[in-house]
Amino acid sequence: MNEIVLPTIREMARRGTPYQGVLYAGLMIEDGRARLVEYNARFGDPEAQVLMMRLGGQVLDLLIATAEQRLAGAQVHWAEDHALTVVMAAKGYPGAFRKGSVIGGLEGLPEDSRHMMFHAGTTAVGGAITATGGRVLNATARGATLAEARAEAYRMADAIDWPEGYFRRDIGWRAL
Repeated sequence: MNEIVLPTIREMARRGTPYQGVLYAGLMIEDGRARLVEYNARFGDPEAQVLMMRLGGQVLDLLIATAEQRLAGAQVHWAEDHALTVVMAAKGYPGAFRKGSVIGGLEGLPEDSRHMMFHAGTTAVGGAITATGGRVLNATARGATLAEARAEAYRMADAIDWPEGYFRRDIGWRAL
């Protein structure tokens, strides 16, 4: 915050271009030091999904308060737990990948305030869910600890029957 985000916000204000909305800082951490990769004027999908799981329905109130310039007086209540997302991608992504493969196992997954399989690149075709993008599904789960959230997200990803897809097995290892 002190090295990257706040200096950016201060400079935007100094130039007379204050920002209102989401300013997402994409960072890479190397040797314990954060480096800015990019700024986005929106959340990326996996980043937003873990945050929304912990913010819940109040996110709409926060967005409206931002639009109406009342955010300074708004209260943000984060769930006191952890959330983690595992991205499921089509084999070959980020390079060439095949579209149209059928994804099974979705119907048996829990879908509640602690578990959500977000669709990022899917289409319903003839009653089946098919992959139509590179990053296809995001298994997101909450837990009392990060280890619990991670285990739940991986349990969801493992329940998917999609031979044409893959996901990394090292998500969250640094934090753990």
